[in-house]
Amino acid sequence: MTAAPTDRMLIESAVPAFDAAITKHAAVAADLFTTFDATRTLDLLTVRTPVLAVSMWIRTLPARIMRRAAPPLPRLIVASGGLPGWVVLGEQAGREIALAAVGKFWQPIIEWREVPQSEFNSFAEPGWGKIVADFSVTPYGERSTLLTYECRTVTTDPASRRRFMRYWWVIRPFVGQIMQATVNRIKANAEGKT
Repeated sequence: MTAAPTDRMLIESAVPAFDAAITKHAAVAADLFTTFDATRTLDLLTVRTPVLAVSMWIRTLPARIMRRAAPPLPRLIVASGGLPGWVVLGEQAGREIALAAVGKFWQPIIEWREVPQSEFNSFAEPGWGKIVADFSVTPYGERSTLLTYECRTVTTDPASRRRFMRYWWVIRPFVGQIMQATVNRIKANAEGKT
């Protein structure tokens, strides 16, 4: 879905109030088009950090203990919304792309809820959390771009909020490192094209 640019960002429309948020930035020595293209075409499986490797190992441990094999992941391209449980919430061409998901991510094995893009903003069934991952680019000086990656999470009821906030307290530092690694990968990809 492509929308005409507006003053209000997709993430602001989808999650105007939230329980938790984290934002990472990078100044990219590439033009706006190149940086946005590097964002849209990023294969999230190319983002590598020691923290990510450990966190993914820990995250899949309950499934392995329960002898549930996780299906192999295909390429996870940002613009395709190819993540399990995630949809492309919207795109403002050349400016912003937002992905969204509904789930119970505070559980040992995440339970994802398939919610169509058109119903995400209004979804309010108790017991769930909603996440928006938003990538945006803005001009930064004459030849550079400011890349921003922001994630916002909101829960649908007080009990879910309490569970999520305990989980968030533990994982927030790891999420921040993974998001920074993602921004760094996009920056490297964009600067490699110039």
